[in-house]
Amino acid sequence: MSHRNARLTFQGRLLLVRRVRQEGWAVAHAAKAMGISRKCAHYWLKRYDQEGEDGLHDRSSRPHHSPRRTPPEVAERIVACRRTHRRGPDWIGAELGVPARTVSRVLRRAGVPYLRELDPMTGEQIRSSKATAVRYERSRPGELVHVDVKKLGKIPDGGGWRAHGRAAANKTKDKSRRIGYDYVHSMVDDHTRLAYSEIHDDERAETCAGFLRRAAAYFAAMGITRIERVMTDNAFAYRHGRDVHKALADLGAKQKFIRPHCPWHNGKVERFNRTLQTEWAYRHVFTSNQARRDALAPWLHTYNTERRHSALGGLPPLSRVSPT
Repeated sequence: MSHRNARLTFQGRLLLVRRVRQEGWAVAHAAKAMGISRKCAHYWLKRYDQEGEDGLHDRSSRPHHSPRRTPPEVAERIVACRRTHRRGPDWIGAELGVPARTVSRVLRRAGVPYLRELDPMTGEQIRSSKATAVRYERSRPGELVHVDVKKLGKIPDGGGWRAHGRAAANKTKDKSRRIGYDYVHSMVDDHTRLAYSEIHDDERAETCAGFLRRAAAYFAAMGITRIERVMTDNAFAYRHGRDVHKALADLGAKQKFIRPHCPWHNGKVERFNRTLQTEWAYRHVFTSNQARRDALAPWLHTYNTERRHSALGGLPPLSRVSPT
């Protein structure tokens, strides 16, 4: 695995060597073709000449010597002081004669929880951060569904910049003519991850209400006969739309809202939106907006019936609502 900011992977570096050493490319031409500087190209060529293919692998960035690293005995005193007194880095640093920033780094390296996560009386960890390894999941299909709307720019006839490049698209772009957006309405079941999506030209209340009814009908056809709760963000249509409220009442579902500015509360459909973009909307180069729209239903069928889901042990969502 390459470093996070590396411009070339191991295979890219091997391709660079092959082009220069075997195919006779000039170093400047090979570097330009691969999007790197000549200095970077010469660096990897030198490493290859000295060490062969093994020299093209990443090395650890850790220095060979760290003479100013905090001694282990000092780190142990910091952790012990924290657990005994439950005080912050500023207090601990002044008590032990260590910079507060050093105290913070030692505590993070040791995996000591933040004070805000501890009970002030007992010192036990009673809260978790947003980035927690414990994943919640409803116990049965239909107990909770997540709903959201993803906004995507429409594709002009003949294709946009993904088909022709940004330079060509900017030359032919008519700035006075706006083609607008597609609004992808999606519903994801919390327990099964079964998903349903539709594309509309807006996100008004009547549109959202119609989507909720059709999504519920689709879920019923797939085996989820009742939806108990619907979680959404605080968009105007879902917060104040009478049509939405009536549709939910007809479905017998209770409406739940996420906390404002906390989209991770609706995380399952937010993660589905990301998958939707990478595997459907931007997976292929579409030459028309209608072509992209037509590709949604086949992709959604594959997502529900064939695509492996990591949260389901490598099984598709339909496996949790069907005996097969």
